[in-house]
Amino acid sequence: MSTVTDRAEVADGYRAGRTLPVRVELVRQLKRRRTLVMFGILVALPFVLLIAFQLGGGPDSGTNQVSLMDTATVSGANFAAVNLFASAGFLLVIPVALFCGDTVASEANWSSLRYLLAAPVPRARLLWSKLAVGLTLSLAAMLLLPLTALAVGTIAYGWGPLQLPTGGSMPAGTATQRLLITVAYIFVSQLVTAALAFWLSTRTDAPLGAVGGAVGLTIVGNVLDQVTALGDWRDFLPAHWQYAWLDAVQPKLEWSDMIQGTSLSVTLALVLFALAFRGFARKDVVS
Repeated sequence: MSTVTDRAEVADGYRAGRTLPVRVELVRQLKRRRTLVMFGILVALPFVLLIAFQLGGGPDSGTNQVSLMDTATVSGANFAAVNLFASAGFLLVIPVALFCGDTVASEANWSSLRYLLAAPVPRARLLWSKLAVGLTLSLAAMLLLPLTALAVGTIAYGWGPLQLPTGGSMPAGTATQRLLITVAYIFVSQLVTAALAFWLSTRTDAPLGAVGGAVGLTIVGNVLDQVTALGDWRDFLPAHWQYAWLDAVQPKLEWSDMIQGTSLSVTLALVLFALAFRGFARKDVVS
């Protein structure tokens, strides 16, 4: 089978920037079953936790110390914060890996990638469109969960201030702003997973391999972060900073850990994105 390359000569009126519009790609991805299922799971999680708290009589840490989980039933803001705490470590990794890792590899798996490039869609344009849609859907997933949890929690427990585990409370308006900061940080901290999944997606024709590889390596990072013998080397693991957003739900907002986590995540993500574009530009596409 011949290798597909970008055409050197194009027809009159052809504009590379108008090929594969982000809007068209977004609509395509929104209609896919895996997108609907993933969004459905995120919407269902707050209801599952609500039922669990109702059946269990409310959260209980079993210790004398009050944790964020113990305040889940105080208000809608607390319920939303608990949902983020429960899902940030693993559940929110899955939609990021799915939306960014499945995007290019699925086209290759369907044997439609070469036809897109023969359209002709420039390789860089194709990657930019798919990356933009993948990140957009990932951000939408991260917003969907706390917004649903805030609505469900407000209906169940009322609209009120965010009770802090350290004592005191935060006005509902301020708490909402802090939750937005939390979501923004979680999204930025997951850029490494997104970039890893996207890079793997350009290297394989198996979507499951790209998605599973990104999730697997993220889990490995979480495990390594628990190895205290690594000492200061853990500071170079994105997983080490994944819960830095907890500083946003303190009486005084602390930025230092979130800045370090953001710097590390963005740096590693840019390297992986660059590798994806560089490798795909030189790849023989036969699928």
